[in-house]
Amino acid sequence: MIDLVNVSKIYPAGAGVRALQNVNLTVAEGEYVGILGPSGSGKSTLLNLLGLLDAPTSGVLNYGGRDTTSFSDLELSRFRGQFIGFVFQSFHLINHLSVIENVELPLFYQGASARERRERSAAQLEAVNLGHRLSHRPRQLSGGECQRVAIARALVTNPPMILADEPTGNLDSKSGQEILAIFDALHQEGKTLIVITHDPTVGKRIPRIVRIADGILTEGGPP
Repeated sequence: MIDLVNVSKIYPAGAGVRALQNVNLTVAEGEYVGILGPSGSGKSTLLNLLGLLDAPTSGVLNYGGRDTTSFSDLELSRFRGQFIGFVFQSFHLINHLSVIENVELPLFYQGASARERRERSAAQLEAVNLGHRLSHRPRQLSGGECQRVAIARALVTNPPMILADEPTGNLDSKSGQEILAIFDALHQEGKTLIVITHDPTVGKRIPRIVRIADGILTEGGPP
C-alpha cells in the first residue's frame, strides 16, 4: 500500500537540518504499524509526508503503486480525502459545531447530500458508542469522547488507511486504552493503521514497530 524509497527531508530545502535521512519503509494493506521515537526524532516530519501534507526533498513516496511526489496540490487534496483518515493528539474539533456536524465535515467537502452526511455520521458515532452525544458540543465532552468523535470523523469517508498522531497523548490511561481498543478492532476489520507515538505502552499493543531517531528509521525491537 505504501512504499517510501530513499526519502529525505531537509529544512530549509537544500541546506539546513536533515529531518529525515534516506528513509525506506513499506507498509502492506491491512498492517498495523507503530512508529516510535522521542521528541525531535523526525516523527512529525514523517507524519506530514505519510499524510501527503508535505513533500520529500528527495526520494519517492508511492501509494498503491502511484508516485505521489508528482501530484498537483489538487490531486493531493483529493487523494487525502479518499485514502487517509487522520486522528490527531489535539482532536482538532470545531467547538461551535455539534458532534455530528464535526463528523459530517469530510463528507461535506466530498459533496455528499445533507441526508447522506447525517445518516453516515450518525452511524459512525454509534459505532464508537457516542450515539447519545450527537447534538453536544466538543466542550461538553471528555477528552476520550472528543478523541472518539475524531475517530468517527476519520472513518466516515471509509478510507482504507488511518494515520494517527499521538492519539492517546492528551488522555488519561483508561481513555487511552479505550481508544487503542477501537484501533485493535479496526485492524481486525482490515484497516491499515499507522500510529506515531513516543509512548512505549502504546507500542506494546501494536504488532509491528518501527523506530525513528535523528531522522533514521530502524525496524523492530521491543517497545
